[in-house]
Amino acid sequence: MNVTVWNEFRHEKKHDAVKEIYPDGIHRVIADALAEHGYDVKTATLDEPEHGLTEDVLNNTDVLLWWGHLAHDEVDDAIVEKVQKRVWEGMGLIVLHSAHFSKIFKRLMGTGCDLKWREANERERLWVVDPSHPIADGIGEYIELDEEEMYGEHFDIPAPDELIFLSWFQGGEVFRSGATFKRGNGKIFYFRPGHETHPTYHNKQIQKVIANGVKWAAPTKRDYPVYGNAKPIEKLEGYKED
Repeated sequence: MNVTVWNEFRHEKKHDAVKEIYPDGIHRVIADALAEHGYDVKTATLDEPEHGLTEDVLNNTDVLLWWGHLAHDEVDDAIVEKVQKRVWEGMGLIVLHSAHFSKIFKRLMGTGCDLKWREANERERLWVVDPSHPIADGIGEYIELDEEEMYGEHFDIPAPDELIFLSWFQGGEVFRSGATFKRGNGKIFYFRPGHETHPTYHNKQIQKVIANGVKWAAPTKRDYPVYGNAKPIEKLEGYKED
């Protein structure tokens, strides 16, 4: 399976605290973890030509992972449209942490995707609320993170097709932290944890969830549906082709 990990790669260049945790970028840590799970992984970043998401890259990507925060508005709308088209065609999409506010996620959800947030280095407990789901495979009853950014409800998204993780934070809030959606032929998994100033993506359980998500989001092996004006399968009296 061909996987592409996309990251803005801005925090790691601007902030020493982030660079210390992710010296080669958040995308590199995620990509290396996925490679350990047997995936063929490439990376792409915002400042590359076409944000690293050329037509050739997208056409050869089965699942795309997206992490963004500082520069959502700098993502070219033409690239967003290409990614949306590929999701409709069947490419899987994993949306991570602050990418809830990315152009591509908001476009695919059709809502504002806003939420409450707070940076207070508080404990997060991600409860598995759908233990039979393949994305939760190999995960216990919950994942506990000693320090994370708080995201709180209400999360302005459509009702998920499936809810897999529900987070509790030390300050009292809860959040729908692992949710799936389908758009066209594509499958989407939103996974909340991953603030840039915490080593969340080094956590083996978080890496396991992301690897499971990639496997779940892989395209179904079938022909893309045919749309538009259709010839009848059976003979129709009086029918004439346009």
